[in-house]
Amino acid sequence: MSKKIRKPIKKEKDFSGKILKILSQNANKPFNYKQIGAKLELDDTNSRNQIIKDLKILAAQKKIVETEPGKYLVKAVSQDYYEGTIDMTSRKTAYFICPDFEEDVFIPTNNLNRALDKDKVKVYVYNRRKGKRPEGEVIEVLERDKTEFVGVIDMQPNFAFVSTANPKMYTDIFIPKDKLGEAENGDVVLVKIEDWPKRADSPFGSVIRVLGKPGEHNTEIHAILAEYGLPSDFPVEVEVYAQKLDTSIQESEIAKRRDMRDTLTFTIDPKDAKDFDDALSFKKLENGNFEIGIHIADVSYYLEEGTILDDEAYQRATSVYLVDRVVPMLPEVLSNFACSLRPNEEKYTFSAIFEVSPTAQVINQWFGRTVIYSDQRFAYEEAQYIIETKDNTIPVDVSITGESYVVSDEITEATLKLDELAKILRKKRMQQGAISFDKVEVKFNLDAEGEPEGVYFKISKDANHLIEEFMLLANRKVAEYIGKQKKTFVYRIHDEPNEDKLIAMQTVIAKFGYKIDFRNKGDISKSLNSLMEEVNGKKEQNLIDTLAIRSMSKAKYSTDNIGHYGLAFDYYSHFTSPIRRYPDVMVHRLLQYYLDGGASVDEETYETKCLHCSNMESLATNAERDSIKYMQVKYMQDHQDEEFLGVISGVTEWGIYVEIVSNKCEGMVRIREIKDDYYTFDEKQYALVGATSNSILQLGDEIYVKVKNADLVKKQLDFHFLRRAE
Repeated sequence: MSKKIRKPIKKEKDFSGKILKILSQNANKPFNYKQIGAKLELDDTNSRNQIIKDLKILAAQKKIVETEPGKYLVKAVSQDYYEGTIDMTSRKTAYFICPDFEEDVFIPTNNLNRALDKDKVKVYVYNRRKGKRPEGEVIEVLERDKTEFVGVIDMQPNFAFVSTANPKMYTDIFIPKDKLGEAENGDVVLVKIEDWPKRADSPFGSVIRVLGKPGEHNTEIHAILAEYGLPSDFPVEVEVYAQKLDTSIQESEIAKRRDMRDTLTFTIDPKDAKDFDDALSFKKLENGNFEIGIHIADVSYYLEEGTILDDEAYQRATSVYLVDRVVPMLPEVLSNFACSLRPNEEKYTFSAIFEVSPTAQVINQWFGRTVIYSDQRFAYEEAQYIIETKDNTIPVDVSITGESYVVSDEITEATLKLDELAKILRKKRMQQGAISFDKVEVKFNLDAEGEPEGVYFKISKDANHLIEEFMLLANRKVAEYIGKQKKTFVYRIHDEPNEDKLIAMQTVIAKFGYKIDFRNKGDISKSLNSLMEEVNGKKEQNLIDTLAIRSMSKAKYSTDNIGHYGLAFDYYSHFTSPIRRYPDVMVHRLLQYYLDGGASVDEETYETKCLHCSNMESLATNAERDSIKYMQVKYMQDHQDEEFLGVISGVTEWGIYVEIVSNKCEGMVRIREIKDDYYTFDEKQYALVGATSNSILQLGDEIYVKVKNADLVKKQLDFHFLRRAE
């Protein structure tokens, strides 16, 4: 007797999720099973029966309500709907960030519903049972984070598409023929998204500006600025307004200020600086103490509230320091001339003046408007030469004048005494739990055309620390002075480090034989400082410095003072750089207002301004980082035939990241490029392991690489793996 063949049982479709989505998106409109079937484009009997069944189940679960026979509305269950921000991945999926959830909510690609990276959205969250990662679906885009994007245009006969190099932008942008402007095929353009029709796969947009051809230097720099919504030029009316300002020094104004023109004053800045924000004055007092003045450009004297100049400065909120240029917060007539504390010129300043003992104790303090005369301009290298040699004859190879010259005994003595006091202040800070991050900065020697000729590293030395300590002193004391009066103020705050990130960092640094002490807040900062000292000069220094910085919370501006963890200060503000930071302008204005006896200002107004300034600082930092990456790729493009020694700085399932020792450029070696064995990623060891030889490639290993591909548009480097270092 033959065996009867059993047909497999067909699994019934479950339309519950789709039904909830339709009802959620039309929260005030009741639907019957036919209308839902039409929305889902289903008209077969089986599907319709399943929809009827699912509607009854959802009603029994009290997720939907039957408002009239056969018609249903979604039940307004507020606990399932949340507002927050989308964080896209490069895999076309996203996470929903919301303070109501301990872990981020996963959003699959088909649940994004036109949400883009960093958009503010309303999300329906499901899978909230224990042990299951919550997932969500975007119900509504509440606010777009950005509508302008940079990309390359691909022309078709009657339309075009713009695709971006941003891995988090998962869609291209459709441009109708009448909105192409002057764009030509292959141009880098700035486009604005204007609409995203329901049935369209891509958003619709228009070309705002043609930036140039891909790979050209100016095109790529302007593309970086445009990508972050940062300006490249000042509007004409702002430039005209600035040019008309009276920047002369008036006797009537001097009479209102403390006159410091006869006190020894000098500046110490980078050799290529054009805007000199700050100057130091020094005077020995008869009682054995010292009068030290920290004099800051009085930008708020020229920058009047309510003017187009002030509006523009506020919108910019910060100067942007790209690899080959500065995009200033203020027009040049102010930033490089009227407000810049140039040598042998009288200038209006806002000052913090301290009587300091030989042991760096602050005995007295005074804040207010002053007028100064700078006797000398130093580059850091010149001041460093005096500190290291105690010699006041600056040699030709150090001098910014191109000639050897003699510094007066007065200024030499002041420089050495200020260095001595700065070292005491720094030591005290470290003892109180401040963290010392002297991360190596990558700088480029550029030719007249802006092409990279070489790479060098900027390292902070005693002269840098001298200026840093007195700026920190002024910032701290100004914040403390207002903070203790309990009046609204603009603070620079820094929260404690993220413990999860520190634990993740511990996993990595353990491979190099280092560890962090987690017992308490003080132990963490002490062990981080010890770690920074221990790795100094070693091959893994840059990797560990970067990890340590990433484990820290981000410093930001706020009216809510929680102190500054990294500096170990209870009160801290930004007072010392108003030429390049708008928060410092706000601090100057508030300080003068309170010195004049003003009542506390509205906290909410200033918190909004703080948030704007923090956001603009973040965009500027990203643009600066992208410009460095761009220049690194450009530099490596000209060194394609050379072998480089690199350190493995990251390991993933698709390959290894390698940082070149001689120039800190980082690129990727794909796993398939490593031919001496078949490698797989071992997550526990954070390493690639060879199947045949069991040989390991892990963090910190030194290998030799060669450039395979240098992509200027994506700012990415790919390397060939050559061999391990012996």
